[in-house]
Amino acid sequence: MRTTRVGHRGTGPGAITPDGCAVELYTRLLAGDEPDVVAAAAPRPGASVLELGCGVGRVTHPLVERGFAVTAVDESPEMLERVRGARTVLSSIEELELGERFDVVLLGSFLVNTGDLAVRAGLLATCLRHVARDGVVLVQREAEGFYDEIPREQAMRDGVGRMSITSSEEIEPGLRANQVDYVFPDARWTQFFRTRHLPDAAFEQALAEAGLALDSYLTPDHVWARVLPKR
Repeated sequence: MRTTRVGHRGTGPGAITPDGCAVELYTRLLAGDEPDVVAAAAPRPGASVLELGCGVGRVTHPLVERGFAVTAVDESPEMLERVRGARTVLSSIEELELGERFDVVLLGSFLVNTGDLAVRAGLLATCLRHVARDGVVLVQREAEGFYDEIPREQAMRDGVGRMSITSSEEIEPGLRANQVDYVFPDARWTQFFRTRHLPDAAFEQALAEAGLALDSYLTPDHVWARVLPKR
């Protein structure tokens, strides 16, 4: 039985995952720059990619189309049912034990900003456990100042829906309780979740504690990082 994560819940039509994500909503979301970042940072064309927290395949599918061999992991069977063209694994990220190594381990969707320190340690341990000796870990994290302007609304990439970060409350130093609303002409979803502020120094310290090391920031805003196993 899947357990809802503390501080996480969601409302709206369709199945809701333990971290509050609505499956039907995610079928409507389009990929951003994630496939471009992975393609540019991968050590070779057609590299093996372990995608942690793949959801419905928003990023998986563009990677498969580019020729990457993707193993897509998610704890939601309803999410995995939507994934096509990739090997799928039903598991929480923290408990994943494939006994394999990959050219690229992808930890996207700002998962590293989880509010639960034990979960974050588990995520990074899984990255280390599955990255090849000459492979890379690609981490996507929240930009500095992401919650400075609240409430904040923006159009979705599909040009139809709108996303609003409705509220963000600091419930203890560095830990925030957030509400995000997604509004479409025919449906509305709300997600409540917790995140932890992770500036560069704290991020790099968390990597070091997990046996990983920053190689470089891949974007000017430091949202994307290329990480290597310590040697």
